[in-house]
Amino acid sequence: MTVAQPDVTVVIGAYEAMPYLVECLASLEAQTIDPERIEVIAVDDGSTDGTGEFLEEFAGRAPMPVTVIRQANSGGPSGPRNIGLGKATGRYVFFLDADDRLGHEALQRMVAMADRAGTDVVLGRVEGVNRGAPKSMWGRTLERTDVHSSNIKYTLSAQKLFRRELLVRHGIRFDESLFTGEDALFTMEAYLRANGVSVIADYTCYYLVGRDDGKHVTKSGSYTLRFESARRLTDLIADLVPEGPRRDRLMLRPLTVTLLPQFGPRFLKDSDRVRRHKLELARPLMDAHWSDDVARHLKVEERLRLHLVAEQRLELLLDAVKFTASRKQAPALLERRGRRVYLVYPHFRDRAAGIPDSVYLASSREARAFPGYREGGTATVLRRAARRARHLLTSPGRPAPEPKTPTAA
Repeated sequence: MTVAQPDVTVVIGAYEAMPYLVECLASLEAQTIDPERIEVIAVDDGSTDGTGEFLEEFAGRAPMPVTVIRQANSGGPSGPRNIGLGKATGRYVFFLDADDRLGHEALQRMVAMADRAGTDVVLGRVEGVNRGAPKSMWGRTLERTDVHSSNIKYTLSAQKLFRRELLVRHGIRFDESLFTGEDALFTMEAYLRANGVSVIADYTCYYLVGRDDGKHVTKSGSYTLRFESARRLTDLIADLVPEGPRRDRLMLRPLTVTLLPQFGPRFLKDSDRVRRHKLELARPLMDAHWSDDVARHLKVEERLRLHLVAEQRLELLLDAVKFTASRKQAPALLERRGRRVYLVYPHFRDRAAGIPDSVYLASSREARAFPGYREGGTATVLRRAARRARHLLTSPGRPAPEPKTPTAA
């Protein structure tokens, strides 16, 4: 008898997952999708707390087929996920962490969305339980979008529905040489190669559970691993996205989420040796990917710190980080009749520092928070003059006016 292909393979990599695994598997068992449409592949990565035994007990009673693989500890989540992916037969794959849990209708909704929209990746709304969770991408449900047209670049965890054929065709796997950020690399590549991405924002599909024993993978990893993760992600973006505005905007993710925190308040507690080592690690990354076009998309405070990292200006960087840690609001300096707003962070117009004014220039979006700001500038004046000229030229009975050069405000 031919066995029907399952719709979705749920891959669970588990290490020392008790007692969180109990609720995780209960949420899987409670899924509203027909159990015959699911298969589960669970990999116990050398646990000593009963995780493997509980998985085997679950396999014996679960309403869906469950394969349990037990192995020596691999040192990270990539190996178990790759093993599960290699044995998956479902049309889609979902990676479920053993300490998290699913919303009851999660798999049914995500599979239905992928089938209806024909997309290769589906993001289900995530909520944090005793921990933070990404928020900016859940504004509304989107049947079809991409990484350039939405905020999905700010959620690169692996807990998403992926079309297995996409992963197989492009050989997308988790990099087992990385021990932090491996899911970001995997997910970003899937986004960039996908034939569309869907977002389910009106139903919580995934509950990201904070462990109180400190063993959650995202809490581990030295700073050197973070720099390697940022480098690999920026290199991937540069390889797959041509130069231009789209690449510039994508670079914001590794620069602000992975790299910038290394030069945040914790930097003040680092030894001088570690501070200099961090700048050394950042240098090749910034040389390759930092530019004015990338910088202009950032808030002034972020832009200033990364500018000083790129310039390797340790003492000035420390001043900027101290200001950031103080959580003070930088004063605003309005010029050109309110059309330009500079935020007076440390060393603004300090001749000895020599930092360009452009580093402190607020974008329109940031400048709107300050009273007296007037949207526009020289370009706006020119556009208004052009519209007036067109109106005069097209008005009946009016002679063509002599051309004038508009005066910038």
